[in-house]
Amino acid sequence: MKPILLILVASVLLVYCSTPKKDKTELVLNTQSDLGEGAIWNHKTGELMWVNITGKILNFYNPKLKYNKEMFTGQMIGTVVPSESGKAMIALENGFYQFDPETGSKHFIIDPEKEISGNRFNDGKCDPAGRFWAGTMSLEGKKKAGALYRLDPKRTVHKMIEGVTTSNGIVWSRDQTKMYYIDTPTRKVMAWNYNNETGEISNPQTAIEVPEDMGFPDGMTIDSEGNVWIALWGGAAVGCWNPETGKLLRTIDVPAKNVTSCAFGDDDLGTLYITTARQNTNEKELEKFPHAGGVFKIRPGVKGIEACFFKDEF
Repeated sequence: MKPILLILVASVLLVYCSTPKKDKTELVLNTQSDLGEGAIWNHKTGELMWVNITGKILNFYNPKLKYNKEMFTGQMIGTVVPSESGKAMIALENGFYQFDPETGSKHFIIDPEKEISGNRFNDGKCDPAGRFWAGTMSLEGKKKAGALYRLDPKRTVHKMIEGVTTSNGIVWSRDQTKMYYIDTPTRKVMAWNYNNETGEISNPQTAIEVPEDMGFPDGMTIDSEGNVWIALWGGAAVGCWNPETGKLLRTIDVPAKNVTSCAFGDDDLGTLYITTARQNTNEKELEKFPHAGGVFKIRPGVKGIEACFFKDEF
């Protein structure tokens, strides 16, 4: 082989070997949900809990059985978290409820916005102490009409952040000193100082700024290394950032324009489950993404942490 040809072959191999492999997701459920959201893994039952907000459906997916149980909630459902009692806590249009996965019955707890019309609850999770945090947003798209609330185990509710437009992803750092929170239109993840003993937050600082060309930050989860994984609405991807430095570490393409939430699951917490929406996707985009609104998964090579459960005291 001539020297010039050898150099050319070597150059091609170098480029090929140095090009990062493209992560590929796998379709888990072809539900074509209008607004799939709220993914969280229940490590006690081995199920992925997730919601179809506008469909008013709470889902329980068992990957070992490959079975997804749909339960009608009667109202738009923003999010779900498991509870220590074996039941679930959900945030519906008009407040917090306890939900029985066996019977489908729900028990009203409290509505912190009973005097406010036109809002609904959206995303939320439990903190390390077992308190349920969930936020609201305007059904009519009004700016700064919502808020972030904290429901304590003894049914007391506290307004934690005011002037929120679209309350979305929320997670806590492994050392329990930071709360990371997303108000979607800001394109920012804010880091709040967090007191696990009291549940109080203070001193918000910008941890991550999502570039405009990547879409809007939606739901979020955290891995065992302390990095956050953010679903990108309008970005057809999930991004992984270091919240300490604000650096983007990785992106995973998802075959849906609007990616809404993600959660690590399976026995080893090594599978990233991803929810998506068909909402705000036109016909041309649906030709490109026919499974939009489905649930996808990928093994990204890192693991998550166990979800925090609500500590029932009623």
